[in-house]
Amino acid sequence: MHMGVDGKMTDSPPEGPILIVDDNDEVREALGALLESAGHQVLAAADGREALAFLRRCEVPPCLVLLDLMMPGLNGWDFRAEQIRDERLAAIPVIVLSAHPLAMDAKNMGAAAVLLKPFDPETVLAAVRATLRIQR
Repeated sequence: MHMGVDGKMTDSPPEGPILIVDDNDEVREALGALLESAGHQVLAAADGREALAFLRRCEVPPCLVLLDLMMPGLNGWDFRAEQIRDERLAAIPVIVLSAHPLAMDAKNMGAAAVLLKPFDPETVLAAVRATLRIQR
């Protein structure tokens, strides 16, 4: 049980949704199903540009971003650079999920965790839990 914004006790966690940013429809769907099965609200974007546009107009920011690095348009590296430059968005934690050989370098851009694709569902859920626990 958690205290809701209205002061009443609620079963839902006190964070916003998790935003999945990946150009692969199947990956977005698989991650979304995994996270929803663990009780999270999920939103998705197909690339960094779409994700930034969403973040800049949303009233309730996501509690976490799951970010692919290799995407057409605005890739994950560029998305993260833009996110860090935006004072309102900089504090949203990011977990990188990528098959890119240099993905582990994402720790240098402040990623809370870096997981290599193909990912293990339990590893993803553990990283999400650990990151959200750290943010509270």
